[in-house]
Amino acid sequence: MLVGGAGQIKITKDGKALLDEMQIQHPTACMIARAATAQDDMTGDGTTTNVLFIGELMKHAEQYLSEGLHPRMIVEGFDLARAEVLKFLDQFKECEDAIDRELLISMAKTSLKTKLPIVMADKMAEICCDAVLCLKREDKPEEAIDLQMIEIMAMKHKLANETRLVKGLVLDHGSRHPDMPKELKNCYILTANVSLEYEKTEVNSGFYYSSAEQRDKLVASERYYTDEKVRQLIDLKRKVCTEENGKTFVLINQKGIDPPSLEMLARENIIALRRAKRRNMERLVLACGGNAVNSFDDLDITDLGEAEHVYEHVIEDDKFTFIEGLKNPNSCTVLITGPNDHTIHQIKDSLRDGLKSVLNAIEDNCVVPGAGAFEIGAHNHLEEFKKSVEGKARLGVEIFAKALLVVPKTLIENSGMDMQEKLLKLQAAYEKTKKAVGIDLMSGNTLDPVLESIYDNYRVKRQLFNLAPVLAQQLLLVDEIIRAGVQMNKKRD
Repeated sequence: MLVGGAGQIKITKDGKALLDEMQIQHPTACMIARAATAQDDMTGDGTTTNVLFIGELMKHAEQYLSEGLHPRMIVEGFDLARAEVLKFLDQFKECEDAIDRELLISMAKTSLKTKLPIVMADKMAEICCDAVLCLKREDKPEEAIDLQMIEIMAMKHKLANETRLVKGLVLDHGSRHPDMPKELKNCYILTANVSLEYEKTEVNSGFYYSSAEQRDKLVASERYYTDEKVRQLIDLKRKVCTEENGKTFVLINQKGIDPPSLEMLARENIIALRRAKRRNMERLVLACGGNAVNSFDDLDITDLGEAEHVYEHVIEDDKFTFIEGLKNPNSCTVLITGPNDHTIHQIKDSLRDGLKSVLNAIEDNCVVPGAGAFEIGAHNHLEEFKKSVEGKARLGVEIFAKALLVVPKTLIENSGMDMQEKLLKLQAAYEKTKKAVGIDLMSGNTLDPVLESIYDNYRVKRQLFNLAPVLAQQLLLVDEIIRAGVQMNKKRD
C-alpha cells in the first residue's frame, strides 16, 4: 500500500497490485501516489514535500471554489505563480565554482537526517559522498557517473553503525576448494569468462576401448582440453608472481571450474572463484584494473588487475570474498550490516536517497539553502508579484503562495513548537534582511542555512514545481475534462 515517511513515500510490492482498486475507490490518492513515485524516480528525494504541497494547493483552492470562483481562474494563477517561482529559484540558488567534499557531505546529511538517527545519518553521509566520488574517473572526467557501479551488499551481522564503504568489491561467495588459501596479499586479479570444466559433446557419441591402457588414454584425452587451459593460467601465474616481487594470484571466473581444475589451482596457491555474477564483471575491471578476458590464449600482465588484500569472511553458512586496497577504484561496495532485516531495509532505502542527493549536487553544480528558507523567500516574492497580476488569476497566485508555507509549517510542527509564532518570526526575519532564513528545529530560532551548511538539491525543487502544480491543475479541472469527454461521445453518436 502507500507508505509515507519523513522525506519519502513509496508504493510497496503488494500496494502496486492494488493500484487498480485504488484507482476506482480513491482516484485522487492514486494520482498523488503516482506523482510522488515519479518524483522519487527522477530525483531520488522530495516525495513527502510533493504530497504535502499538492494537498495544500487543493485545500486552499477548495475555499475559493466554495465561494464560486471558477477553477479555470485558479489554474491560470497557478501557471503564473509556477513560472515566477522557477525564476526566483534560479536567483535564490547558490552556485559554486567547485563542489567540494564538505559541501557534498552537507547535502547528504540534509537528505539522510529525515530518515535515520542523527549519529547514523552523519556516518552514512560520508559513506555516500566517498562512494560517489569513487566513481569519478580521472581519465574520463566528462563521463557521466553511473550509480549502478556502486554495489550494495547486505550482511545480517553485527550492528548498523558498523556499516562501511569498501573501496573495492565484496562478492557473496567464496572459493570451492578446502585447500585454497583464505587470504592473500599483494595480489594480481584476473577477471575471466572461460569455462574450466569438462565439456560433454553436443551430439550423441560413443567411445569403445578394449584394454585398461586405452581407457586411460581416453580419459586423459578428454581432460586434455580443459587441463591445457588451466596450465596456461598456471604458466602466467609463475611468470608474473616471483619470490622477488612477492605477488600472489586470484582468478575470478564467470563460468564454472570443475574439481580437478580447482585441485590444480589450489596446488599453485591460487584463489579461484567460480560463477561470479555477471553484473560484477564490469565492476571488477573498473575497481581492480586490467581486462576481462574470454580466452587464456596470449595472456599478458596487462590483462591483470591489482589489489593489496583479498580474503574470505564466513558468517554461518555464507561466505563473502573481500577485494580491498585498490589504487584507483572506479567502483566500490557499500557493506550494510545490521542485526535484523528491518534495520538493513531502512538503511538501504536511505542510502539510495543519500547517493542520489550527492550525485544531483555534482551534476547541478549548485545548491539551494534549506531549512525552509526557499519556501519562505518564494512566499514573500509571490506576495509582491501578485500585485502585478490583474483579475481573478491573482487569487490563484495567492493560493500558490500560501501553499508554499506548508514546508516550514511541517518542520515547525514536527519539532513540537508553536507553529504560528515561529512562522511569523521566520517571515519577519526574511522581510527584514531579504536573505535566506531557515528554522532551527532544536531552539526554534532563525538561522542562516548557508552558515549551518543545510542545503537542498536544486533539481529536486525544480522538479517539484514542474510536477505538483500540474497534477493540482488536473484535479481542479477534472469536471471540465469529464464534460468534454461526454460531449465528444455525443458527437460521435
